[in-house]
Amino acid sequence: MFEELTNRFESIFKKIRGQGKISEENIAEAMRDVKRALLEADVNYKVVKKFTADVSAKALGADILSSITPGQQFVKVVYDELAALMGGNARAIRFHTNRLNIVVLAGLQGSGKTTTCAKLALHFRKQGHRPLLIACDTHRVAAIDQLDTLGKSLEIPVFSDRAKSPLEICREGLAFAQREGFSLAVIDTAGRLHIDADMMAELKALCAAAKPDETFFVADAMAGQDAVNVAKEFHKEIKLSGVILTKMDGDSRGGAALSILDVIGVPLQFIGVGEKPDGLELFYPERMASRILGMGDIVSLVEKAQENFDLEESKKLEKKFRKSTFSLQDFLEQLRQIKKMGPLSDLLAMIPGVGSQLSGADVDEKALSRIEAMICSMTAEERDRPGIIDGNRRRRISLGSGTTVQDINKLLKQFDSMKSMMKRMNKIGSRRGQNAALKSMFPY
Repeated sequence: MFEELTNRFESIFKKIRGQGKISEENIAEAMRDVKRALLEADVNYKVVKKFTADVSAKALGADILSSITPGQQFVKVVYDELAALMGGNARAIRFHTNRLNIVVLAGLQGSGKTTTCAKLALHFRKQGHRPLLIACDTHRVAAIDQLDTLGKSLEIPVFSDRAKSPLEICREGLAFAQREGFSLAVIDTAGRLHIDADMMAELKALCAAAKPDETFFVADAMAGQDAVNVAKEFHKEIKLSGVILTKMDGDSRGGAALSILDVIGVPLQFIGVGEKPDGLELFYPERMASRILGMGDIVSLVEKAQENFDLEESKKLEKKFRKSTFSLQDFLEQLRQIKKMGPLSDLLAMIPGVGSQLSGADVDEKALSRIEAMICSMTAEERDRPGIIDGNRRRRISLGSGTTVQDINKLLKQFDSMKSMMKRMNKIGSRRGQNAALKSMFPY
């Protein structure tokens, strides 16, 4: 996500940090590079023109000339303007507590709209809502089946009726939601390969009947400015409250995310970052600006950890660290929780200062899975007492996990090193010891 743009900004910042002071000449040169980087990232030309003009004016302004260095001045201005370009503060979605809340999703065919419906329902269920999915896409043959399958996998009810029109399904689905006491209805609407009059008429009638609290346009981030232009056309016909960009973890240049607010006038609300049901994130402009500029996103990383790590289990783990009774089984459970947080490269990129170091590096996403396979090939006694693992046991474990004996040796050696470090660091403090010990395992 934004990898190429991040690399370009880091190169620009490195160049201007080498200047003795900010001047019209070096700012003009830097802004030419910024303009080129944004255009190559497929950001709307008018947005780029306004952005570079605003940054130039503020970078040369008297109000920041007392800052410490030219590099710091320039980075601060670019960060502020980039965050403002994407909306500044994230728009909070506030639903009513005393009635049914309604969300309508619209978009073109192939944008991931149906999958996003399920992701959105799961997102709000985690916030305490009781969601119902309403399948109003009767045009795509597999749309209702897809939503049914997603609903069953997430244990979220789906209302559908293949014999009715989308408008009838919408009305009956909302009536059902009211009767059954659901707090949220997420409506999946039909998409097309292009905008046509029939599609928009059907969608406008459905929105008029549903009177949604939120109307989101779902767009494929890889479509770039085409996605923004289509969203603009939809906004003219139905009043959008926000945009959801899917496939942000794919090979997208990021131009759509940076252009949406300025071009359409509605904020980017969510981004899709994977096919898994939990692969939907709230969009925070300030955090995204920080990530684009290679400054990490530690807040999002902490939130992911809080969501995936059990507090009580963490307390038990801390006690084991203190008593040096941490086993390979405990380590396996920690690995599984880390895997739930998402791709390793994405997690590392959120750590300030690490993202730039990863540029061009080959992050082995399968490393954790190999360690998990090796530990799962061990018996319960071997996980609890790795010291008993002799040559024969190592050969058996390597065959069972599809790895080599050398891999087993490396794992056990690093685990021994971690336990030794754990004992030493306990004298300094359990929290610090825990972090340092776990970190010692990751070079694997």
